[in-house]
Order: sequence, then C-alpha cells, then structure tokens
Amino acid sequence: NFAEDEEFIQKWIDIKKQNKEKLAAKIEEVVGVKIPINALYDVQIKRIHEYKRQLMNILYVIHRYLTIKDMSPADREKVVPRVVIIGGKAAPGYHNAKAIIKLVNGVGDIVNNDKDIGDTLKVIFYPNYC
Repeated sequence: NFAEDEEFIQKWIDIKKQNKEKLAAKIEEVVGVKIPINALYDVQIKRIHEYKRQLMNILYVIHRYLTIKDMSPADREKVVPRVVIIGGKAAPGYHNAKAIIKLVNGVGDIVNNDKDIGDTLKVIFYPNYC
C-alpha cells in the first residue's frame, strides 16, 4: 500500500519538488516571473478557445484575488499559496481567444506586482504552448 509506505511517500515528495523547481525555472526564463515552489500549481494548458473555459478560470482568479485583498494580513497567512498557470495559443483570426490571452496577461500584471499579497497568488500565461 503506497499510502502507508514512508519511503515511497518521501521519494514522491522529492520528485514533485524537483519537477516544480524545473517548471519554476522555465517559467522565470520564458515569462520572467518568479514563482514559489511551495505553492499549489493550478494548470490549464490547451488551445485557447471559449468552450475550453479559460475565461471562466481567469474570472475565478479575479474573484480569488479580490477575496485575498479583502483579508487581513493574519488571514492571508492561512491561505495556501497558489500559482495559476494558463497556457496555449490562439488561432490567428480568433479575436475572442486573443482577448482572453490579453485578459490573463493583464490580471497577471496586477496580481504578480501586488506587494500586499506577495506570493499568496501568482498568475502566469505561458505563451504559444500546445
């Protein structure tokens, strides 16, 4: 039973940490944003399209950001840090998909530079991935 195998659990944790470090380094190289390793990574990478719900995802991120902003610093300490990574590309003539990408980048600019919330929430758009 892997759930009770301490050696397996430790190896799992170590591998997960190594992979998060690799991903964080690649994101910093490509996007220029440093992300915390200890955060929960919420990832949606696929072609940008309305029916694939990237817009719903970024609207939730906005809600989460505003909720965190309303918290006291003590309450923010209790929040599990989260990095939201949305990646993909849009078809050349698909204006709504391009607008979604612009929105994700705009939200990321605001959230990632907000000193009040620090590493509690980060938003990354990983470009041209698919």
